[in-house]
Amino acid sequence: MNDVDTGPAPRCLVTGATGYLGGRLVPELLAAGYRVRCLARSPGKLRDQPWSAEVEIVRGDVLDAGAVAEALRGTEVAYYLVHALGTGDTFEETDRRAARIFGEGARAAGVRRIVYLGGLTPADVPERELSPHLRSRAEVGRILLDSGVPTTVLRAAVVIGSGSASFEMLRYLTERLPVMVTPSWVRTRIQPVAVRDVLRALVGSARMPAEVSRAFDIGGPDVLTYREMMLRYAAVAELPHRLILTVPMLSPGLSSHWVGLVTPVPASLARPLTESLRHEVVCHEHDIARYVPDPPGHPIGFDEAVRLALRRVRDAQVATRWSSASVPGAPSDPLPTDPDWAGGSLYTDAREIDVDAPRAALWRVIEGIGGENGWYSFPLAWALRGWLDRLVGGVGLRRGRRDAARLRVGDSLDFWRVEEIEPGRLLRLRAEMRLPGLAWLEMRVRTDAAGRTRYHQRALFHPRGLLGHAYWWSVSPFHALVFGGMARNIARAAARAPAEPPNRSVPTR
Repeated sequence: MNDVDTGPAPRCLVTGATGYLGGRLVPELLAAGYRVRCLARSPGKLRDQPWSAEVEIVRGDVLDAGAVAEALRGTEVAYYLVHALGTGDTFEETDRRAARIFGEGARAAGVRRIVYLGGLTPADVPERELSPHLRSRAEVGRILLDSGVPTTVLRAAVVIGSGSASFEMLRYLTERLPVMVTPSWVRTRIQPVAVRDVLRALVGSARMPAEVSRAFDIGGPDVLTYREMMLRYAAVAELPHRLILTVPMLSPGLSSHWVGLVTPVPASLARPLTESLRHEVVCHEHDIARYVPDPPGHPIGFDEAVRLALRRVRDAQVATRWSSASVPGAPSDPLPTDPDWAGGSLYTDAREIDVDAPRAALWRVIEGIGGENGWYSFPLAWALRGWLDRLVGGVGLRRGRRDAARLRVGDSLDFWRVEEIEPGRLLRLRAEMRLPGLAWLEMRVRTDAAGRTRYHQRALFHPRGLLGHAYWWSVSPFHALVFGGMARNIARAAARAPAEPPNRSVPTR
């Protein structure tokens, strides 16, 4: 390995911190001891990030030369992680202008290194024949390399991690369609890369020697066709085998409409992504290892990268809907700044109601739910659901509850299990009935600004395959009766409850 700078950790500027990779890069840089400044058009989007107090956040747009110059002042390494993909037909010109402004600003500010993540391109295809998406990525990399500032251009194909547009497209196509009629690009060979390996390369690039200014291919150990990726995703996600039929006459344009119909990925993103899939994108070198050595177990293989991306669901770690999770976990997990369609489908039925009772009275009703007390809504429907569950080998409603008044984490509760409990505030149950997906029921006690008691209830369902989506939509017409009635009856039960026993107290916030 070549000698690498081992001086003090540089001050870094991260553009695109509200985006997929930028939002994951910032905590990695902080963990490595770097000082970080973020340039964002909407700084408010970073307000709830757990690292927001540890970084300097400045408002600005990469198309504003003055804002870029101010943001670059005093920084040694500048990460360029923005692009105009999905903003319309003029995104290539927008990307071109922004890259020139950034390169000129970095040179004027004396920045030591620019680091850019671009797209992997085939070596045997002239740039003019590439898809607009890949052509723009390649052009931006060339502009930054020509800026006069030593530049690292990392070129990656499909990034595997929850929130990546390419991965989300793969996820939704595979989960929602047990039988797929696909275009010919499903035979295209691709070298996907785990988001953890991308972040490792981005962080390591900050210390490259000054004489290094070039592009590097980065990828995982597996070279797969898109068809193979869908089949292996299905296997890792424990979905039934997918039947994939190829139809050559489906053009990239028609493909993007097909993807838009099947998935929530916006058509403005789906079209350039599907157009790019006509090109084989396989690494031609692994020179990055000379400067950012591969640790044991890296690069991560495709199957393991998918497992990491699905881990949040498989481990039942649901705090909120994916796109507004308050505490991010691993880089493969969803982030608050990810778009609403990232992280897979999560259906929600939410109810909130005023309660004419003290918080303590409402909490006692919530903690006493299930078993002999029932579920406060349409008993026949709950009983029928329990019978059906037993009919297919599930636990049904026969388990009841351990204690008539108290619950603790891990307790079974009819066909639920207590996943989380915060006395006086929150009860979250995870379903253990037979379902084509994962389900939770969450009940919260709150006090509003006027001091009134509020009851908040959410039913959440993460579908598994097409059957899971069909299940949710088949039962959703009954939610107003079942879950709406449940919220109203819990509020009434709390209002009728006796005064709080003197030896019990409930938090007031």
